[in-house]
Amino acid sequence: QDKGTKMTEFWLISAPGEKTCQQTWEKLHAATTKHNNLSTNSKFNIPDLKVGTLDVLVGLSDELAKLDAFVESVVKKVAQYMADVLEDSKDKVQENLLANGGLLEQQWQVEHKFYSSSSDTVPFLFVFKGVNQIDNDLKARASAYNNLKGNLQNLERKNAGSLLTRSLADIVKKEDFVLDSEYLVTLLVIVPKLNYNDWVKQYETLAEMVVPRSSNVLFEDQDSYLCNVTLFRKAVDDFKHKAREYKFMVRDFQYNEEEMKADKEEMNRLSTDKKKQFGPLVRWLKVNFSEAFIAWIHVKALRVFVESVLRYGLPVNFQAMLLQPNKKTMKKLREVLYDLYKHLDSSAAAIIDATMDIPGLNLSQQEYYPYVYYKIDCNLLEFK
Repeated sequence: QDKGTKMTEFWLISAPGEKTCQQTWEKLHAATTKHNNLSTNSKFNIPDLKVGTLDVLVGLSDELAKLDAFVESVVKKVAQYMADVLEDSKDKVQENLLANGGLLEQQWQVEHKFYSSSSDTVPFLFVFKGVNQIDNDLKARASAYNNLKGNLQNLERKNAGSLLTRSLADIVKKEDFVLDSEYLVTLLVIVPKLNYNDWVKQYETLAEMVVPRSSNVLFEDQDSYLCNVTLFRKAVDDFKHKAREYKFMVRDFQYNEEEMKADKEEMNRLSTDKKKQFGPLVRWLKVNFSEAFIAWIHVKALRVFVESVLRYGLPVNFQAMLLQPNKKTMKKLREVLYDLYKHLDSSAAAIIDATMDIPGLNLSQQEYYPYVYYKIDCNLLEFK
């Protein structure tokens, strides 16, 4: 299939059975393929459901519209979170978003697992409960994983950035310091590279009691050197004050091996935790994406059934069909469908008392066509 011309949207439509439902299907298929393949079509088989009274169906139609919006939002949330979790490998997202192990395009053969009961409301509650559970689990799992990720990022941020602000724990070594001396102390100084020659000339005389030749460059970033210098404790304030005039910044830093070790261990722990959680989380997202997506298909099937009965009347006699339009010829496809089904408008008016508010006919949030129509948008990711 040419990826460029295929849409990631599907049109789920239904039309009344002619002499037979097969005939309705053949007629549509012929009309859309006659004009150089306006769409890829397949039958969308919906099992016979028990039909309640018209009032019940109207109520069900409203409920299903809400359920449809809810399930779609959960499908998209799971997909979007999969993209967040896979961070650098966004291209892998699409292959992980398979419903039931098959590509979305092949997903539209409705299974019957939600239809085992003779009552319409049972699958309905079943779908809601199942998807609601996925929604709640996703919130909990995402929150735990995001916390972990956030803490790790904070630690990583501490170990990056300029020498003026970043953690120095992973840079300095024990031997860079004079430790446990009553009189002497080692300071860490950030020296801009442009001023380094001044530092070499001046540091021994910035205060009294600086130990000669006690300064070394321990580390550098783009702009600065990190230097140490050892002096008598009582000269520290003097030294800091004078250093500032030359743009040498003394960093507040106490060498503490325990603390540095604890930081390192915390970072390793978080990093290991994140790796440990990653696999199971991606697996959970895959499985539950598939579950939510299939639930979404079932809701669409129920909606098509209910709207078709409301529009075309009883006995139940309609053919549901799934079209995947070609991008370039969508307008033409609309025209072909209109020509095929415009006669339904007058017959629909005959079945339904025009003053009655039939949800299928007055769906303010979507376009009205003479045939039952639902758009399914399979582009589930708005990649940032």
